[in-house]
Amino acid sequence: MNNHAAAVLADPAIDPRLFRATMGCFATGVTVITTAHDELVHGMTANAFLSVSLDPPLVLVSIGRAAKMHSLLAPGRRYGVSKLSEEQEHLSRHFSGKPVAGLQPHFVWHAGTPLIADALAHVVARIIDAHPAGDHTLFIGQVEYLAYRDGRPLLFYRGQYGKLAAV
Repeated sequence: MNNHAAAVLADPAIDPRLFRATMGCFATGVTVITTAHDELVHGMTANAFLSVSLDPPLVLVSIGRAAKMHSLLAPGRRYGVSKLSEEQEHLSRHFSGKPVAGLQPHFVWHAGTPLIADALAHVVARIIDAHPAGDHTLFIGQVEYLAYRDGRPLLFYRGQYGKLAAV
């Protein structure tokens, strides 16, 4: 590593806005993380979701400690992940803290876990570990159910929703 790179990596004064803008240069799919608690469905939009391991099948979602969802997740509990299609942008907005008036999201259920109906993919995971990481917690889940269908994903890039170009 050259000296310039080491100096940049060692700088503790990274501007949070610059960090967010730089990380936003990575296009991601859009998911809604869901769980049921006290007979109510709770959901939040998240793009910090990834696969961790094939054997055993593990996934990870990163949840901010200030998010209501954070207090609902704990080892042994389940969460659902619904990967949204490009027709479901309204659901992403709804679960991102900007509720759409009158919107009644439709759910399908697996193992007592709600999932967004008609999403491109569904994953249900049982939390096996949680790791604090800065202002977030990384919730690692062992996959207990998954399914997918063909379709076009909703994308997020540099703070904007997008779609795949025709292939």
